[in-house]
Amino acid sequence: MATKEAGRGPASYKPLSMSPKEYQQFAKSRQPSRPVFANCVRAFLVGGFICFIGEGVQHFFMAAFDMTSRQAGNPTVAVMILISVILTCLGVYDKIAQWAGAGTAVPVTGFANSMCSAAIEHRSEGLVLGVGANMFKLAGSVIVFGTVAAFFVGIVYWILGVSH
Repeated sequence: MATKEAGRGPASYKPLSMSPKEYQQFAKSRQPSRPVFANCVRAFLVGGFICFIGEGVQHFFMAAFDMTSRQAGNPTVAVMILISVILTCLGVYDKIAQWAGAGTAVPVTGFANSMCSAAIEHRSEGLVLGVGANMFKLAGSVIVFGTVAAFFVGIVYWILGVSH
């Protein structure tokens, strides 16, 4: 059996059983080109805008509650997580992520989005077996690698005698 090869004329046929290398070339020729530069610009702008909002929230806490930059950090993170979860529940965050790509993966908001969207997706399966079991599938690897990295950084700090 043979299949017609697109764009090569009416009499051009290619065997249906291809080698892996031939298949890779065939698939690559059919793959749409990606606007890499435009994607990078969108990711940069959206990621920067998310960070800009975070800075605004932090400055609000510093001005309104007379906090230091360090003290305002925790409530700022909580507000950014809350904003991300609300936008995810409304379906807005996913639309922004589709357009901006990696720009929405800014650590706090991207992490909150991944956990919230997994919880929403599996809520019909129940609280324990649905939400509880599936919420950490994507976020679990981030938690594990973050914890391991923090452990090794702590060991290096301990060996070097570095302290706060």
